[in-house]
Amino acid sequence: MPSKSKFTTLALFCAAGIVLSGCAGGNLNDYLPGGGDDNSGSSQGFSLFGSSDAVAPDLGNDPDGAPIAKIYNAGVKDVRNEEFRSAVKKFSEVERQHPYSKWATKSILMQAYAQYRRSAHPESIAAAKRFIQLHPGHQDAAYAQYLIALNHYEQINDVRRDPTAARKSLAELEEVARRYPNTSYAQDAAGKASLARDLLAGKEMEVGRHYQRKKSFLAAINRYKTVVKKYQTSTHTPEALYRLTENYLQLGIRSEAQTAAAVLGHNYPNSKWYKDAFALLQDGGLTPVADSGSWLSGIFGS
Repeated sequence: MPSKSKFTTLALFCAAGIVLSGCAGGNLNDYLPGGGDDNSGSSQGFSLFGSSDAVAPDLGNDPDGAPIAKIYNAGVKDVRNEEFRSAVKKFSEVERQHPYSKWATKSILMQAYAQYRRSAHPESIAAAKRFIQLHPGHQDAAYAQYLIALNHYEQINDVRRDPTAARKSLAELEEVARRYPNTSYAQDAAGKASLARDLLAGKEMEVGRHYQRKKSFLAAINRYKTVVKKYQTSTHTPEALYRLTENYLQLGIRSEAQTAAAVLGHNYPNSKWYKDAFALLQDGGLTPVADSGSWLSGIFGS
């Protein structure tokens, strides 16, 4: 299972408004109960991991502020102490008691984060989705979408047994990049998406090789096709092209075998898979030549 990186943790806290120094738009007044009533100044920054226990300002005469501050700050303290189950309860209470406050909005996101940290993935996903549904235009909607993707990503275990989590993870990671392309979340999502694609491509390769050993060449070809079409940028693509060469030759479809080898040679000329494919064709008196009418030429260009 992929581990929660330091970058991920920092990004999560930045989005949730807990680490303010260094986060885009990180103004202390934006993240503490009472908003503009706080005159402590944002230049000092505020770190959840700092030594200060002063989470929120004195809310003065705000009749609703004090209860919000007390509960919300208790939830923040629980997060700092990694008491995530307790934090969820407190943020839920903020939302219940003050449903129309901006702190209810932030509490939904903090519930999603706390649930994520305690590996309660379905609950975290539900909270993050609820945040997006209620506040689609919020500045932290990108973070909520990213958190949904992370929850699926953290559930990737043995893709050979069940690739469902990897597929869901890839779809959600690609959604982050599509909807929020200019964010740091999109950059991190792109890296994680590459890994998810590689895992899924590896699964297709494993099944394809199984069919090939059983001499079910057409079934094997279909698996290798999936790698080339859907996971073209994965590390498994060179082998997939070589296996296509092998299997097309087994079926006597020479033009497709030659095309697969030609595409392999053009894109991965120094690969051992190309050397093997070239030798395989040579043994049959053939050379790598791309057929412009092949489906492979349509994908990689003529």
